[in-house]
Amino acid sequence: MFNGKMKAITFSYDDGVTQDQRLISLFNKYGMKCTFNLNSGYLGMPGSLVREDVTVAHVKPRAVEVRKIYEGHEIAAHTLTHPMLPALSDEEVVRQVEEDRLALSEIAGYEVVGMAYPGGGQNHDARVANLVREKTGIQYARTIISNYSFEKQSDLFVFKPTVYHHKEWNEMERLADEFLSLDAKTPAVFYIWGHAYEFDIGNTWDAFERFLQQIANRPDIFYGTNKEVLLNK
Repeated sequence: MFNGKMKAITFSYDDGVTQDQRLISLFNKYGMKCTFNLNSGYLGMPGSLVREDVTVAHVKPRAVEVRKIYEGHEIAAHTLTHPMLPALSDEEVVRQVEEDRLALSEIAGYEVVGMAYPGGGQNHDARVANLVREKTGIQYARTIISNYSFEKQSDLFVFKPTVYHHKEWNEMERLADEFLSLDAKTPAVFYIWGHAYEFDIGNTWDAFERFLQQIANRPDIFYGTNKEVLLNK
């Protein structure tokens, strides 16, 4: 159970970009909690990305700004420099994850225990997951493989989110309707992930606010960070 409730909603957003601040203002407005996965090796760096023929800002906040920006939410690891972990040696996988975790723990002022695997496609494998489990202080690690399910998962080191907000918007809305009407007899988690800069691609900020308004303030739902929901901490 989640603080006495059978249902929980949690969010996870990657890369640690300045658009997170606008997203956090929406989460705070509607009483939502989110986990933000940061690359400590890139903090303070400017940049941009071209996605779907649209150029969007990909600017990282400075380390001194991070604690204030993400206050009330969870900071989690995303590796130092966002490499494809399956291509790295065992030692480099551990270094990328654990040094990021330790750096972010110092910045956040609390122990960082979660992460999201960086990169698209095959961004993790059994070897990488076992290294994270056995050689780092990480306690859960999220993949990018949607499972379109609310069921409890046994292996938190290959945790599958319910849905990816940007590429699967219609599925996200369908699943929200299903989740809101669900009379859960066992713990159920609706887990949504993405990148905040993706709202700039199609200017979907207003649509996402309407989605948050739809799912907010339900007495039978716990709204928590990944750590609160997955680890009950």
